[in-house]
Amino acid sequence: MPEARRHRVSSRRFLPAFRLVAVALIAVYSTAFLLPEAQAAKKHEAAVAKKSQAAGDSRARGAKNIAQAPRGASAKRGAKVEKVARADKADRVVRGGRNVVATIRQRGGRTVVAVQRRSIVRVAEAPPRLSFGQMAGLNHTEDALDLKSNAALVIDQDTREVLFSKNDHAVLPIASLTKLMTGLIMSEARLPNEELITIAQDDVDTEKHSSSRLVVGTTLSRGELLHLALMSSENRAAHALARTYPGGTATFVSVMNAKARLLGMKDTRYVEPTGLSFNNQSSAQDLALLVNAASADATVRELSTSPTYQVEVGNRLLQFNTTNRLVKNPDWDIGVQKTGFINEAGQCLVMQTKIAGRKLIMVFLDSTGKLSRIGDAERVRRWVEATHLMSPAARQNVATAEVAS
Repeated sequence: MPEARRHRVSSRRFLPAFRLVAVALIAVYSTAFLLPEAQAAKKHEAAVAKKSQAAGDSRARGAKNIAQAPRGASAKRGAKVEKVARADKADRVVRGGRNVVATIRQRGGRTVVAVQRRSIVRVAEAPPRLSFGQMAGLNHTEDALDLKSNAALVIDQDTREVLFSKNDHAVLPIASLTKLMTGLIMSEARLPNEELITIAQDDVDTEKHSSSRLVVGTTLSRGELLHLALMSSENRAAHALARTYPGGTATFVSVMNAKARLLGMKDTRYVEPTGLSFNNQSSAQDLALLVNAASADATVRELSTSPTYQVEVGNRLLQFNTTNRLVKNPDWDIGVQKTGFINEAGQCLVMQTKIAGRKLIMVFLDSTGKLSRIGDAERVRRWVEATHLMSPAARQNVATAEVAS
């Protein structure tokens, strides 16, 4: 006999049953989990409905006496009935989580529950402002060390040998690297360091609205202000130094520009003493000349490489810290340094340091990220240690010894 034919049971036959089960599960989930207050709400609405029914019966009984009742009493009863009717139509909102909201309504003596899931609208953050170097496309320049700085220069201070360069002629805002020139001018002016200077309203930053712990009215010595300007990049301290310079701020800025020309800084321009203005601009080549001059000044060397400093302001003792964490790193031997940052300039760093027995000048401009300039300095140090372990004199001695042998 032929094999009995098997009958296939289509899953579509059970589709209505599946839908019914799904609806039931949703109803149970909404009542038991999303709406923990639904049961209490139903009881409350039932009480309101009973009260409304009683009010309706009362209204029916009082209808016979409306013609006889005073007009004022009738108005009061009407207002009361209307108030009860409004209570019957009132909605109750129950939250079942951050995004789930349920509304309970009375319709025809039945309780209707409407569940709504609210969508979350996330507002995208504004894109970061581009620096001048990024707007010029310098960030697309590739280099062998994969530096994050868009302009960089590393030279041997003694021989002027260029070990590394990247967009070193690009003229860019230099932010608080400006204060290195400010400190050099003040040091060379030989003004009394003990002279007291009071922070004035004119010293408050109206360019970037930066904060300061030196409130208006704070009085410190010129030496203390110079220390804070070079070590912790205190804007009000730097501005107060220029303001109290003989001839005022305008004269001080003109002296800064004259000093730059004297040092051969052809691409450099200063308009104020703090670096808050993006119109203070220079190149890595020019800044290397400034670092070289600043490293010859004992005062600038000492104050710029100080890790911490305390000043007495009124009855308080305020401690300030260096803006360059490499100063506190025992692996680094830094002779002079300065950091800087504004949006237009990016993260900046200049240093005179000793690596593998060689005195080097490092300039990093327009770097992205708070720690990127430090990371660039570390990359350069490892590279120098690996490829330039000996000074030129030592290499010459080795070459001479090899020839003699």
